[in-house]
Amino acid sequence: MALYTVSDITRAAEALWPAAGAEGWDAPGLVCGVADAPVGLLMLAVDAVIDTVEEAVAAEAGMLLVHHPLLMRGVTSISSDQYKGALLSRLIKADCALLSAHTNADIVDSGTSAVLGQRLGLHNTFPIEVGRDSDSGLGRVGSLVAPIALGRLARTLGEILPATAGGILVSGEFDRPITTVAVCAGAGDAFLGHPAVLAADVFITSDLRHHPASEARENARLNTGPALINVSHWASEWLWLSTAAGQLRDQLPGLTVLVSDLRTDPWDFAVLQ
Repeated sequence: MALYTVSDITRAAEALWPAAGAEGWDAPGLVCGVADAPVGLLMLAVDAVIDTVEEAVAAEAGMLLVHHPLLMRGVTSISSDQYKGALLSRLIKADCALLSAHTNADIVDSGTSAVLGQRLGLHNTFPIEVGRDSDSGLGRVGSLVAPIALGRLARTLGEILPATAGGILVSGEFDRPITTVAVCAGAGDAFLGHPAVLAADVFITSDLRHHPASEARENARLNTGPALINVSHWASEWLWLSTAAGQLRDQLPGLTVLVSDLRTDPWDFAVLQ
């Protein structure tokens, strides 16, 4: 017999990652599910996609908790001939609720960027963009115990992060010494001009587009600024899931909480030239 309900888990998630902390454009929260429905197994994933939904249904999960909201913006149809409608239909038929914790899970002191920084061994960390208090906010900046070459730091990331087709891209000299590191799990190009990032030796983030990255690189060459490391969006946030799972187990003793290992990075292979 299940110990918890959909509403119990939703309340636990709200305690860990208050929705009030989400960005104004964001849409975290319960997407589908009956409040008093039992949940004996909770599955965590970065994305609600066909594979993770099927994994949750096959495991007989009562809820799938994801980082990225499935319905980020207004929709006019959830017809099952489109993937979002098909996923919701599949979840509802399987009595599997769907809950998301997005930017409200990014800003906390155990959020996505904080976990990435911890795995890199950063200390004396602080947010790039401070939130409601000095410990919360988007991104993190911290220091390494000892300087490391940029290329070796990139290789360390390759050991920490799950492998993806896109790999890890670096802008900067291999031997450049790195002590101060800025990180933003997920898309972080909005912070390329932020003073905390400009003062760092390297900025690690995802989804860096050509023009913003090129501009940052050229400004750094002319004046000063960080080297850049671009990693998979999915991989940079997947690390957080194990931390989130541990927190939920503490909040809800006896609940089975599983983390999906399925890669939901959208790229399947790369051709190197």
